[in-house]
Amino acid sequence: MKNKDDKKKDVEALRKELEASKNLFVTGYEKLRVEQDFELRKAVRASGGKYRVVKNNLAAKASEGTPSEPVLKDLKGMTSLAYTAGDPVALAKALTAYAKANPTFTFKAGIVEGRVIEVKAISDLASMPSKEQIFAKMLFLINAPAQRLATTINAVGRNLAVVIDQGTKENKFKS
Repeated sequence: MKNKDDKKKDVEALRKELEASKNLFVTGYEKLRVEQDFELRKAVRASGGKYRVVKNNLAAKASEGTPSEPVLKDLKGMTSLAYTAGDPVALAKALTAYAKANPTFTFKAGIVEGRVIEVKAISDLASMPSKEQIFAKMLFLINAPAQRLATTINAVGRNLAVVIDQGTKENKFKS
């Protein structure tokens, strides 16, 4: 059993992590076997996030004065946190895919970009494209008009060359 000083250190460490991450998913993990927990942690790490099992009262104390306070107070049951300062979509996709494979893993609450979201919104978030995909689409849309302009400009010269070539082959131009 931990003594009071160790618990204070745990609370302070959790507070620092909560302040550093803008995206947090509060989950329930009842009846997960060790290998299932290992797979979950592996999936969270692969998505750029962190995963931590917490005691409800320590999580509530650590969240006091942070944006995560509304979702971490009054927790019930076994609780774990998945959080990231990076892309929330990647983490939501990893957690949602894991939850589909393991029905005992549930969502309790979430915070995305500092705003509390509903549990239903987590699955909506997971269905969104990642930031990289959105950026790629935006660059394509920005680049498309320039490509069309370049193609049109090249087409005028190419068409003129074709007309002149056909004219000379058919002796349409007399010198």
